[in-house]
Amino acid sequence: MSKILVVFGATGQQGGSIVDYVIGDSELSKQYTIRAVSRDATSEGVKRLAAKGIEVVTANPNKASTLRPALKGAHTVFAMTFPDFRDVNNSEVRQGRAIVDAAVAEKALYLIFSTLPWVSKISGGKYTKVEGFDAKAEVEEYIRRQSIRSAFFAPGSFMQNYHGVMKPRKMPDGTYSISRHISPKTQLPMIDTVGDAGKFVGAILADPDRYEGKTFCAATKVYNMEEQAEILSKHTGKTVVYKQLPEEVFRSLLPNIGYTDILIQMMSYQQDFGYYGADTEKLVTWTAENARGKLTTFEEYLKKNPLSLD
Repeated sequence: MSKILVVFGATGQQGGSIVDYVIGDSELSKQYTIRAVSRDATSEGVKRLAAKGIEVVTANPNKASTLRPALKGAHTVFAMTFPDFRDVNNSEVRQGRAIVDAAVAEKALYLIFSTLPWVSKISGGKYTKVEGFDAKAEVEEYIRRQSIRSAFFAPGSFMQNYHGVMKPRKMPDGTYSISRHISPKTQLPMIDTVGDAGKFVGAILADPDRYEGKTFCAATKVYNMEEQAEILSKHTGKTVVYKQLPEEVFRSLLPNIGYTDILIQMMSYQQDFGYYGADTEKLVTWTAENARGKLTTFEEYLKKNPLSLD
């Protein structure tokens, strides 16, 4: 009899990757039956999941009363929280605790949580505004105190961001610029979230005993900012350069989005302490070696997902 795998965020990049990986894997598809969780039963993503024959249930981590029905009979849960940068009351911690409490109450046996490094602790209190990272780390700590068995998936910087918020900016001379206030040698672990998240979580699902208590610092490898610009140049046919700007200049270029300080501190932390801390490259290497399947390089990602800079 297959085990019920409940996947939160199943219509998004992380959860969707896990769903596709499990149903496409000859071993895992026999071991697990997926139950996808969505906050919006009418979304196009839900319709696509249903078309694949996947059970979809509606639940919202911000409404704790909706969670236990979604987790009834679950063996394993992939859980993630959803940030709201306008919320000063740390709703991500509430979401995470609510999912954990519901999983424990429904006697689920295993929990895989999408986490991130605890920036304020790693930085010794230097950077305290990166709530999206710290909230997930706080939930991870809460999970580790529970009786439920667990493992953790900590994704690096999404390659998909270069098709959105990180898209190079066209300059007056016709070149394109990636501009930040951090050193060009700052290293970012990068992950093709859609293509590869399932390969990391799939490894945990295939051998939960081996990876209990472990954190997958999930990325293909680390790339510094100049390397990213060089790869973008090669695959777009345009000249893409990295420019380090004074912090105040970089700050002035950001739109009035309400979380500028968070972005500034997040980047500064990554420069000063490393994305996962001092052992970032070592942690990424171990995780990549333990992934279930070949991971996507940044070059391969851009070949499959061309970026137009016209």
